[in-house]
Amino acid sequence: MLIFIYGKPMERLNWDDLRLFLAVAHEGTLTGAARATGLGLATVSRRIERMEQVLRLPLFLRHQFGYALTDQGRALLPRAEAVELAMQEMRQAAGEQVRISGLVRMACFETLITPVVLPALKPLLAAHPGLDVEILNATATVNLQRHDADLALRLSRPEQGNLRMRKLAEIGFGLYAPAEGCAPSRHVLWPDDISVATLRGWAMAFGAMDGARLAVNTLSAQVAAVRDGMGIAVLPHFLARPAGLRLLAATLPDGGVMSRPVLLVTHADLAASRRVMVVADAMAEALTARRHELETP
Repeated sequence: MLIFIYGKPMERLNWDDLRLFLAVAHEGTLTGAARATGLGLATVSRRIERMEQVLRLPLFLRHQFGYALTDQGRALLPRAEAVELAMQEMRQAAGEQVRISGLVRMACFETLITPVVLPALKPLLAAHPGLDVEILNATATVNLQRHDADLALRLSRPEQGNLRMRKLAEIGFGLYAPAEGCAPSRHVLWPDDISVATLRGWAMAFGAMDGARLAVNTLSAQVAAVRDGMGIAVLPHFLARPAGLRLLAATLPDGGVMSRPVLLVTHADLAASRRVMVVADAMAEALTARRHELETP
């Protein structure tokens, strides 16, 4: 846009020249202004002259000791300082937008919280001190439609709704026994609950309902029970392996594969939320990096 003065078009004012105008006004010399702005003497001089030509006003009186503001320059000084303050406030506001803060509520099944989720969150929380994360250990499906959580790691596809879903990995399972000795006849399995029907179904395929059983609703307890010789159980490879358990079968008796997808689900309304997305991205990176460990015996 051109500005008209006395019927003649005025050239566009370069806002960055205001910074040099203020530097010369405050320092009183081209040398001081050049040092303060990191520019060369010739550049500072040339741009001050250009600003005077654009405004059609003499801004400084040149003398052997330096530069002094003219009356016109002194009159414009408060306006230039106001522009500089506005730019500083804008940069500060932009910086606040870059900082990530606020609460993110994430639902996750117990299997992944300690070995995967917490290690992934450690550097993220260190980088963003204002970010709060609440982890919900949810065996049953959390309703993202009601905003019970902002995002979720699931083993089953979500209910219909305005949701976004990404498959990150597969978790492989096998039938495991204690490291040494004969495999116990007792089965360690999940209590009867629709949310773990698939896992119970795999245990039943190995005869879990035909003999003695120990039902417990946490995987950490199931791993401990098998390690202590209390029974055999269908467990994720990546938990059974470090516990030193012995793999009895990597497939079902009929040859079927025992695996579940790990799905990252977020509400579409939160797609623009940077705090939610940084947590989602951290989870995605952590899980994809460990795909082989999660999937194989």
